[in-house]
Amino acid sequence: MREIEIPTERTILRAFRPEDAREVFACISPEITRFTAWEAPASEEAFAEVWQNWLPAMEDGSEVTLVPRSREDSRCLGILGVHAIKSDRPELGIWLRRDVHGKRFGNELIGAVARWVSKTQTVRYFEYPVAEENIASRRIAEAYGGEVREHRQNRKYGCVVYHIPPILP
Repeated sequence: MREIEIPTERTILRAFRPEDAREVFACISPEITRFTAWEAPASEEAFAEVWQNWLPAMEDGSEVTLVPRSREDSRCLGILGVHAIKSDRPELGIWLRRDVHGKRFGNELIGAVARWVSKTQTVRYFEYPVAEENIASRRIAEAYGGEVREHRQNRKYGCVVYHIPPILP
């Protein structure tokens, strides 16, 4: 999983590497974590405890954490995760730095990752959990044919879970 490279029109997605940590941490803000199930780490050291858990999961192939970088200037745009990637219902997750919100990067990136997984795995559907109030993220799921199939409550917000069909080229 470490050698993944998924190009899009405006980005290149690569597997997270420890050298990405500082830049990824710098992108985390209160606007981002408003609609995440997790709280912002208080420090780079606290964030290290998080990302160090990503590495074994990527090594064993059970999930992948991807860092999208702008083709224009190579800056980190956020994080995409594919959890339970070996199942027929992988879960997609994304958060993007505040200054790229509203520029359709989420749509571009989720589509590229779902296409990549759909080509390499047998996918019945993707699960895409989203805070009910996160209209922008909900529109991403709906753009790819996603339908709400479940409601959940976590400690921060009510959540809907979309099922997105496989995306084939």
